[in-house]
Amino acid sequence: MVVQREFVVDTRGRGFRDITAEVADVVAASAVSIGTALVFTPHTSCSLLLGENADPTVRADLERWFARAVPDGDPIFRHDAEGPDDMPAHVRSILTGVSLGLPVGNGTLTLGTWQGIYLWEHRHAAHRRRVVVTVTGVPTP
Repeated sequence: MVVQREFVVDTRGRGFRDITAEVADVVAASAVSIGTALVFTPHTSCSLLLGENADPTVRADLERWFARAVPDGDPIFRHDAEGPDDMPAHVRSILTGVSLGLPVGNGTLTLGTWQGIYLWEHRHAAHRRRVVVTVTGVPTP
């Protein structure tokens, strides 16, 4: 059985948006008992992250680390058609990835206690991002 759904995430600019509930809703509605959920965003300047969901300082620390590793306006980048955060957003997206493969068990996402699914916007401006969830597996009897 394969079920695919899409939803939209409106970002407020650079930062994290918790999409765990939205993905879990797709999985629950899929009627897949055991299988895999592939979560994908078809964009080149945001990414998906499975990370710590209890302490927001973890995400703030990640943002600060990436600001140091891939700074906006770095003269090494030639691609700046949409501003000084353009190429750094692409690099951040490539380093962190645009898809996640997640296990499904007993009809729900099988995540760790402190794990959450985040869309990480890498641009400073607000964007409307698409997320596609494809659930594959054995249907609920």
